[in-house]
Amino acid sequence: MARLVFDLPAQFGFATELQIYISHVNQGGHLDNAQLLALVSEARLRFFHALGYREGHVDGAAIVVGDMLAQYKSEAFHGETLRVQMQPADFNRYGFDLVFRMTEVSQGREVARGKTGIVFIDPVSRRVTPIPAPIQGKLLACAAAATP
Repeated sequence: MARLVFDLPAQFGFATELQIYISHVNQGGHLDNAQLLALVSEARLRFFHALGYREGHVDGAAIVVGDMLAQYKSEAFHGETLRVQMQPADFNRYGFDLVFRMTEVSQGREVARGKTGIVFIDPVSRRVTPIPAPIQGKLLACAAAATP
């Protein structure tokens, strides 16, 4: 079976840290795959907050997740702190990819990488809408200011 291969950008423009709680761990004793996506969602919320937005109101638009890709690199365990780095990439008229890398803080061990496809929608019609110009400018600035 072919495996997912996902290359990361050289730099990231945003980072936040999240702790793994016991509710994030499955019966195997490590971070549950569904909970990994929940942690990425929390990091995404923080990313938009750092730009001055709530996900439900981004310059008159809302966002939805169009797709998600995750490639697991190692296990993560209860009590560990994860650093989630994010970088906007692959812009199109209606959205962009928010690329992420998740590493365990104390050892620097990579836990996962991937991307979330962000799509902008009109909150009334619930249909896709072009990326609002103000947020597009902030996203492009974030991409330009990325650091390793």
